[in-house]
Amino acid sequence: MLTKSSTELVRQRNSVLVLATLRRHGPLAHTEISDHTRLSSATVSAITADLERAQIIEKSEQQPASGRGRPRVLLRQRRDCGYLIVVIISSDAVQYSLVDYSGKLIDRFSEERSHDPDGAARFVTGVREGLERILSRSRIEREKVLLISISSKGLVNSSEPVLVWSPIFGSDQIDFESALKPDWKAKVILDNETLLVAAALGAREENVKGADFRSLAALSLGHSIGLGIVRRTSHGGHDVSAPNFGHMLHMANGGLCRCGTRGCIEAYAGFYAILRTAFEVPLDTIPAKFVPLAELDKIAARARQGHRISGFAFRQAGLALGNGLSRMLSLTERMPIAITGVGTRYYDLLRQGIEEGLGQSHVVRMEGMPELRVVADEQILVFEGHLNRALAVIDEDIVVAGVQGGTEDVSVPK
Repeated sequence: MLTKSSTELVRQRNSVLVLATLRRHGPLAHTEISDHTRLSSATVSAITADLERAQIIEKSEQQPASGRGRPRVLLRQRRDCGYLIVVIISSDAVQYSLVDYSGKLIDRFSEERSHDPDGAARFVTGVREGLERILSRSRIEREKVLLISISSKGLVNSSEPVLVWSPIFGSDQIDFESALKPDWKAKVILDNETLLVAAALGAREENVKGADFRSLAALSLGHSIGLGIVRRTSHGGHDVSAPNFGHMLHMANGGLCRCGTRGCIEAYAGFYAILRTAFEVPLDTIPAKFVPLAELDKIAARARQGHRISGFAFRQAGLALGNGLSRMLSLTERMPIAITGVGTRYYDLLRQGIEEGLGQSHVVRMEGMPELRVVADEQILVFEGHLNRALAVIDEDIVVAGVQGGTEDVSVPK
């Protein structure tokens, strides 16, 4: 026999399922929601009535294509239910985006990130100012912002929005919740950027393959090296992780990495590593924090013209990446590898080394080379990952807040 609390949990889970279905498929009729969720018509009716009463979803009409007959009644998210701010931190800029509850982009701007010696403290001040700016431009009430979703390269605390280590700030940790708490009541979440890329690619892959989708890895190439892995769970969900791939050991006592240790994959495959090798700079030279793309483009041009050292720099980078990927596959399973990031512009120079590094592993020799694909639109994927993750969090928080009871208070619980 179900207790009151267990019945409520089932109702919450079903309500989240309905909202997730509307997110994935767009506006749907009552019967379509029932078909997608496999919930009974009566259950869908009760849930959608509560969500509509709480002003979370609303009805709209769609005229038949023939122009005749009664219009279809569709259910969709109510756009002004609440808002999301997305903050994407990259090596040279910070992008701010304002999104409504339906996932529609309302406003966006980017600000160059200064390489300030004061580091994290000055950066946090800049983020506060950026958030205030996007709020003032939209004239939306602060209380209507339900969530602030932030991403960065580096190590992220798995349970709190704390940036533990990053290629930008090193070991200067940033607790974004504490930094924003005085001015913002919105929930704050933080994710590794390449994790979001993998999550977005996994969602795309599942839309194409359905239940046949199993797993996929996203390798991000740039100033730093990132890896995200998405795997389908036995319950049909996705398990997404971002191992510290760029700082896995590639060569004992090897080149100096930005993290302070020696021999990391990034110390051979990051932009600063390619620059260092191409100019035959000693491996213990302190790495540059930022390398302009124009400099890498010059090295790549020389490599394509047959310059030996320039070509070797890219081949060595590819070999480090391939060796690291072979270890990853040995610990997980054979899966497609999507190569993303600004570094994809040099994939023609990296490919031979990547395949050579992969081919040295037992799992690849036994099972064959994994599918390698280049996906150039990384920034779009990062934003998609933000929306998928953040809007799902908002949906769950709204349901847990008790919309089933008919209340119109949709603020996110603290």
